[in-house]
Amino acid sequence: MTHLPEPPAAPAAGQARIDDQAAKLLAAVEEAMRTPTSYRDDSPLPDYGPTPPVQQPGAPAMSQQATDVGRAAMFCGLATVPPGLIAIGILVASEHADPTVIGMICAAPAALAVPILAIARLLRSAKPEPEVHQHFHGNVTQTTTHSRTSGVWAKNINQK
Repeated sequence: MTHLPEPPAAPAAGQARIDDQAAKLLAAVEEAMRTPTSYRDDSPLPDYGPTPPVQQPGAPAMSQQATDVGRAAMFCGLATVPPGLIAIGILVASEHADPTVIGMICAAPAALAVPILAIARLLRSAKPEPEVHQHFHGNVTQTTTHSRTSGVWAKNINQK
């Protein structure tokens, strides 16, 4: 059996006894546990009529599409951090941190994105129209209408 040494009879000068510190900690925990930190109203709700909304904990409910878009925006924003840090390091190392250089670095992604988007739009519109073969028997009236809608608000007027 292991024998433990006896605790010192008196604490060293300027130090409180461990028992006193433990007692103060327990008293503080007891005081914190006495006061309620939340309240839940369990009174019954009416059987009919309007029920008032209750604030729910956590993030508000969103559709899956909104969640995906938010997550993609967050990751795209996060992807801009390393190039920005590299640009800052280059500017600091070269001691050429003037407004013209900063403007060129900031405009470079947009200058690269615009031609890429234009080429993508051209490739999308370069699809050949499908060849349509229609076989009719009897009296037929055929009308072909081509319409192109672009922009946020559109008004289509199909007239003969």
